[in-house]
Amino acid sequence: MMFTGRPLDKKNKAKHIQMAEQVRSAIQSGHIKPGEKLPSARALGQLFSVNRHTVMNALQNLVAEGWLVSELRKGYKVNSQLPVVHSTQVNEQDVTFDPVTPQFAAVIPKNPSPTLEEYAYNFAGGLPDITQFPFDEFRRSINKVCRSSNAHALHYQNVAGEPELRAQLKAYLRKARGLPCDDVLVCNGSQEALFLTAQAFLSPGEGVAMESLGYPPARQAFMAAGGVIHDIKQDEQGLCVEALAECFASSTIRLLYLTPLHQYPTTLTMSVARRMAIYKLCAQHGVFIIEDDYDHEFHYRCPPLQPMAANDPAQIVIYLSTFSKIMFAGARLGYVTAAPAVLEQLVGLKRLINHKNDVLMQLAIADWMATGNFERHLRRMTKLYQQRCDLMAQKLGDLKEQGFDIEFKQPDGGMAFWVDLKRDISNLPAKLEEAKIFAHTEQAFCHTKIERETHIRLGFAGQRAERIIAGLDAVFALL
Repeated sequence: MMFTGRPLDKKNKAKHIQMAEQVRSAIQSGHIKPGEKLPSARALGQLFSVNRHTVMNALQNLVAEGWLVSELRKGYKVNSQLPVVHSTQVNEQDVTFDPVTPQFAAVIPKNPSPTLEEYAYNFAGGLPDITQFPFDEFRRSINKVCRSSNAHALHYQNVAGEPELRAQLKAYLRKARGLPCDDVLVCNGSQEALFLTAQAFLSPGEGVAMESLGYPPARQAFMAAGGVIHDIKQDEQGLCVEALAECFASSTIRLLYLTPLHQYPTTLTMSVARRMAIYKLCAQHGVFIIEDDYDHEFHYRCPPLQPMAANDPAQIVIYLSTFSKIMFAGARLGYVTAAPAVLEQLVGLKRLINHKNDVLMQLAIADWMATGNFERHLRRMTKLYQQRCDLMAQKLGDLKEQGFDIEFKQPDGGMAFWVDLKRDISNLPAKLEEAKIFAHTEQAFCHTKIERETHIRLGFAGQRAERIIAGLDAVFALL
């Protein structure tokens, strides 16, 4: 037997665990072969300088794990059912297998989430001001749920979401968005809703139409399902209907992804005429529309347009939204509503992925909505974000007067500005990163490489007024 024990460390783990690890390692490396008999307990005790009790504990653990077998009055031997490992060197650290390179169906690109607290200024386009969230108020709803929650709600049921929250969401959609719906599916954020929809509708090679400037995580969800992205031209009213018609005529398109209220990233609100023309075209071709209404609540110049899903006689609109902009991204709560057949398919897929969302969070939000505190918070934040929107417009105007050649339009709503810097800014992302300023430039929203990058998206919701002003000065100092 090619096995010698190493001294046990008194300050490390328990001695019987250390001994078991050494024997296990010797078996794994092939120094002790399947079917080979171990020395007696007395000999092992001498080898490791431990008492018989420690030896027996180590051996019994290895028997329980399946490495050893115990034979009455014969002692212990290595399980003969273990595969034989050939070792050419007496070295317990020998690598007996080469790493196997995984062959993935689709390689997901690395896209690490930024650590936002490392940045001096944060112009993320969809970031709410978490410092303004009423945590004490929301904690009362959480405490109430924890005191009175029905134990049955914590079991494997209600895949589509807790009935209390779904009832509140349906009432809210009717009241605030003019969107009557029979039911909703609660998701782990709107990204899960996108992923479920992609899996439900797309077979490899089938197409998804998107505006040429669009939401990158949506593209990634579609591509992960095997979808092929078709970029559609945009103009000052949004997606171009003629370009969409040409795409439908030349390719197999299953889905159209839109952000019509506040186009992502340009913030443009799509006109009613353009919406109607797109809807008619999709209905004629049997293409389903994903309407991502990610920040409906924050519209300032006038009441926001009703969602396209509010007038959907063909039942082709899959409407999704999120609480990430209202609360915080960590709440992980989004929702989707669609025709019953579509919703049923999405619920079935969700059951395969994670079965259900955080029950306590769902019930707490339902209580928060029922008390009216949810809508009061919305009113406060809408007023605050409108003030910050006006402030950014004023500051950008001041910078323009100071000689910076820029163009921008104050958005009707949303949480960001789309600013044309009217120069090539392909080197600006590196400068922003070096200066610890978080902001996305135009290329970040494009599916393919563009020849000339000129625009930047600047979020205003997540920073206080003085930080917005100082941050804009820091950005423009890099130009």
